[in-house]
Amino acid sequence: MSPTTAHKPSSSSTVTTTPTSPHTRGRVIYVGTGPGDPDLLTLGAIAALADASVVILDDDRQRELLAHPAITLGPDAQIATLGLTEASKPLSPSARARLILKHTEAGVRVVRLVSGDPFLDNAIADEAAACVRGGADFEVVPGVSSLTAVPEYAGIDLSHTGGVHFASICDGRFTKAITAQWGSTPTLVVSTKIAHLPALIAAAKAAGRAEDDHVLATLHGGSTEQVTIATCLAGLAAQVEQVAAPAGDPIHVIMGTAAEQRAELAWYETKPLFGWRGLVPRTKDQAAPLIARLRTYGAHSDEVPTIAVEPPRSPQQMDKAIRGLVEGRYEWVAFTSVNAVKAVREKFDEYGLDARSFSGLKVAAVGDITGRALRDWGIEPDLIPETEQSAAGLAAEFPPYDELLDPINRVFLPRADIATETLAAGLVGLGWEVEDVTAYRTVGAAPPPAEVREAIKSGKFDAVVFTSSSTVRNLVGIAGKPHPSTVLAAIGPQTAKTCEEHGLRVDVVAGKPSAVDLADALASFAAERRDALVAAGEPVVKPSQRKTSSRRRV
Repeated sequence: MSPTTAHKPSSSSTVTTTPTSPHTRGRVIYVGTGPGDPDLLTLGAIAALADASVVILDDDRQRELLAHPAITLGPDAQIATLGLTEASKPLSPSARARLILKHTEAGVRVVRLVSGDPFLDNAIADEAAACVRGGADFEVVPGVSSLTAVPEYAGIDLSHTGGVHFASICDGRFTKAITAQWGSTPTLVVSTKIAHLPALIAAAKAAGRAEDDHVLATLHGGSTEQVTIATCLAGLAAQVEQVAAPAGDPIHVIMGTAAEQRAELAWYETKPLFGWRGLVPRTKDQAAPLIARLRTYGAHSDEVPTIAVEPPRSPQQMDKAIRGLVEGRYEWVAFTSVNAVKAVREKFDEYGLDARSFSGLKVAAVGDITGRALRDWGIEPDLIPETEQSAAGLAAEFPPYDELLDPINRVFLPRADIATETLAAGLVGLGWEVEDVTAYRTVGAAPPPAEVREAIKSGKFDAVVFTSSSTVRNLVGIAGKPHPSTVLAAIGPQTAKTCEEHGLRVDVVAGKPSAVDLADALASFAAERRDALVAAGEPVVKPSQRKTSSRRRV
């Protein structure tokens, strides 16, 4: 065979190749978040965030969206912010795409959060096309457009205006082609940036709109900081300038017929707690439901951790209890807090166990929040008190030990080191043998930053919501007493009593000891307060705007 002759395998030869795994292409999911209210996130947005390896924000204000209790990010998910150029200008579409492509090189799913609707409000088409050219696929999860949502949050009915023209112009280029219809349309809705407001006004006048045309301008639309200004086209720039908002903030301007019809429909900015700044002295994982509920009433809440949770000094007692649970030593396990659930769950993870080990056990939870933590773990509680959701309430509804029905007479009670003996004593009285185990220790958290301490003492918070006696003691200990003008709300009588012991007058006590009922009670108090001010002919101002001279006493 000559050197140039190719060797042909015989018919009996078999040619094998080793299959190779194709390179996983990175994927960008553009997720519309709506105009600012986290409750406008769609199910598609929630699902995309749950699967994300990287989440990219327009700016840090979008971090509030990620704190919503419906959002669950993966434990290894990274969070990045696009930011601005060195000249404090918005990044170009190609620059944004380059930053995104750095994350997609590893073949991961990148969620890019976009205010409003990705295509309608922010024109991310050029950015998405640049990502495709860079080797990444993309998809879009539509969001609620700010062009329609913000007018509704401002109390504008767009359906009876004789016609509406919408325009989203983020780059400030108000060309004649874009503005050609602005003079003839009965109602004009324009979304832009505050920096571009002079150009918008000039374009509207050039298109034929009169200087005395009715105008509504909404800043921070859909957020708890929303501000709506009623003015005319000639006075728009001066009125917006008084708000002193950053030039890069979005603004929605409504001109014409619809801007005249707001008086009876201003629903959002008249919520009972709208614009209130609340303080939630609680650990972060437990604060989310309360903060979410307060937000539905228009409040913005700051979290100040007052309790730090640490493992018990000696793990042997918990180790023994977990082994006993798996071996069938107990008839019941009674959880008195979310932290107790978390402590047991962490021990299970340490031993490689899961919720199936609770098979055959009866499980009790002190309240709905603790019950929710158990369900998140895959455990359905057998008992949650229907009346008083507390240790005393659980003891009152706990079944007595019955020698004929209960094969085992022991109850495993994982709790905090400082918990009272109320439940344990109640169960013993019912005939149970209680193994009272310290599952975690609660210690005082570090003091909050100086500006927060000053805000607490000087009355810059409108309300403080106390969810336990320990949050009262610890907040006073690390930050001092709230200002006497601040409204104080307590989750139950015992927490209110602790407030009184510290010289604080309580304004609101929840009807039931739950975060939701506490928020509802505070909102009802605020609504009654507003009505009383109106009836007295006084201006409706927030508690932080009404200062008193002496320390609150009882």
